[in-house]
Amino acid sequence: MTTVDRLSASRIAAAVRAGETTALAVAEDTFARIAAYDAVQPQVWISRATRDDLLAAARAVDARVAAGEDLPLAGVPFAVKDNIDVAGFETTAACPAFAYEPESDAGVIERLLAAGAVCVGKTNLDQFATGLNGSRSPYGIPRNASNLNYVSGGSSSGSSVAVAAGLVAFALGTDTAGSGRVPAAFNHLIGMKPTKGRWSTRGLVPACRTIDCITVFTDDTADARLVDGVVAGFDVADPYSKALADRPLAARRIGVPRRDQRVFFGDVEAEYLYERALARLATLGEIVEIDLAPLLEAAQLLYGGPWVAERTAAMAGILATNPLAVDPTVRTVVEPGKDVSAVELFNGIYRMAELKRHADLMWEGIDMLAFPTTGTTYRVSEMLAAPVALNSNLGLYTNFVNLLDMAALAVPAGVRANATGFGITLIGPADTDRALLDAADAYLAVADLPAPPPLDLEGKMQTVKLAVVGAHLKDMPLHWQLTSRDAEFVGAFETAPSYKLYAIADSVPPKPALVHDDEGAAIKVEVYELGVAEFGSFTVDVPAPLAIGNVTLADGTSVKGFVSEPRALVGAEDITQLGGWRAYIASKG
Repeated sequence: MTTVDRLSASRIAAAVRAGETTALAVAEDTFARIAAYDAVQPQVWISRATRDDLLAAARAVDARVAAGEDLPLAGVPFAVKDNIDVAGFETTAACPAFAYEPESDAGVIERLLAAGAVCVGKTNLDQFATGLNGSRSPYGIPRNASNLNYVSGGSSSGSSVAVAAGLVAFALGTDTAGSGRVPAAFNHLIGMKPTKGRWSTRGLVPACRTIDCITVFTDDTADARLVDGVVAGFDVADPYSKALADRPLAARRIGVPRRDQRVFFGDVEAEYLYERALARLATLGEIVEIDLAPLLEAAQLLYGGPWVAERTAAMAGILATNPLAVDPTVRTVVEPGKDVSAVELFNGIYRMAELKRHADLMWEGIDMLAFPTTGTTYRVSEMLAAPVALNSNLGLYTNFVNLLDMAALAVPAGVRANATGFGITLIGPADTDRALLDAADAYLAVADLPAPPPLDLEGKMQTVKLAVVGAHLKDMPLHWQLTSRDAEFVGAFETAPSYKLYAIADSVPPKPALVHDDEGAAIKVEVYELGVAEFGSFTVDVPAPLAIGNVTLADGTSVKGFVSEPRALVGAEDITQLGGWRAYIASKG
């Protein structure tokens, strides 16, 4: 593991313009960073500029600066998701059989290059931008930069890792159902999903052409503002482009899902981090619970309704001529669109209009939404075992946004124990893009977030934190079951004040039963960290009526720990008032 010095577009451009460094020096450093990281994740990239071409592009920027051009992105290295055209690079959409050489740059690329940015290469993605996890590519699976066992998020997988690993200062992604937000959350990044039409989509391989957006990943909001300032604006050659507008947003009333509609798929860390984020947001405005049902119905129309036919239309050529070239999971998702009738489509359009009207009226009672970006994350192995169901879980809070013409900004909101990122997404009406950046600054100023965790360079060993409360405490009879598994002591803690402790009758050696009870108290525990395999073997040795479940600590975090079946309390002595097992053993002295 090592820390990463992420790049700042704002600082690089300012230094190059001021003559404090050169675009050439930045390019040399960028090439070295990428070469070093290739040993860890070469699958971040589909194609890259050669060293000579990269340095030549940088020298051209230095010449422009020397000639007096004012370049807002002078010398800034960036990467591009490989479904966006960049002249000189193939566009593959992660499908070699589909690849072509574009004759010109996409609209956003034209503006970035004109501003002095230097394109490093094209990044990997879920094929045809169909997926939210990053595992659907013949070019390999980009993995989470902080824990290689976990998905990077998709479909803009390579772009997110390129920024998180400090290879480039920013990277373009795309977003139809969350592809520019989910990877941002998992990799501790800002993910800006602009209003439809704010950024040109000319030169983008479409997924759902009417709702596709090009997006950006950055390390901070300043860089997102900088990129937006360069690329936003009307493009007459893009039929879906619209006149640039900026709408204010006060963010005094912040809409959140009703408590009974919050879903975290068993991820207690995500649930805790979201609650903590809401507590921070509550210092900035009023938290207003809303009914998610209409938004979720709109989301369902994307994959479970006629909108899937728009993806099918985008891939009609290759599905007809070479269907086996399409990733099997992607094919499973898009082929049903062939059977969608015009009647179904128009009925879907009518219903979407009704849901859009509901969403527009929603803004009369709130100023902004603040949702979990995702409810959980998954290991790569888990995603490969259940690619459709788990991917669908990742889109629960993202799929509706483009369909209902909203702007969205994903921001970090915490770090799980496994080092993957948890994030929230700030969502506003169309054209509130700059206002959402302001709201993000206000949130981040009070969020008290830790720095992004170190890069995982070798494959982080998976570990589990385990709270022990009785015979496994240090110097107690069963402590050897931890030491023999090389468990590392994390620290002494107390549980949340919602547990009772009992001495189990006739247990040899003596053991306690920890039981959740709202009228309980804080109980002293010790927390140890074990490898996943060691934790599994430890669990096998746990005898009834004890079991392993989740235990909430005083700071609100959750770890694995000893819990008890109801039969453990038969004849047991309530020792809660003693506050812990050591005090009980001492009392028997």
